[in-house]
Amino acid sequence: MSNDFVKGLIIGLFSGAVIGGVIALLYAPKTGKETRQLIKDKAIGVVDTAKEKGSEVMDAVREKASEAGRRGQAAIHELKG
Repeated sequence: MSNDFVKGLIIGLFSGAVIGGVIALLYAPKTGKETRQLIKDKAIGVVDTAKEKGSEVMDAVREKASEAGRRGQAAIHELKG
């Protein structure tokens, strides 16, 4: 998984969640103050979720890179030995 792909995926998910949330809230029968608070709460939740998912993806990428490094070192050791 390339880093650009991961960034694009996260940006796309975040954008879609924000747009969908705002549209849903705009059609909800609430006062302006309540709607603004809901938008704020949802935005905070989406940002937190995006950070969490981004962190999970980066952890997976780091693990795969580490695994590839270990395999590379093992291959080099095998060739030398």
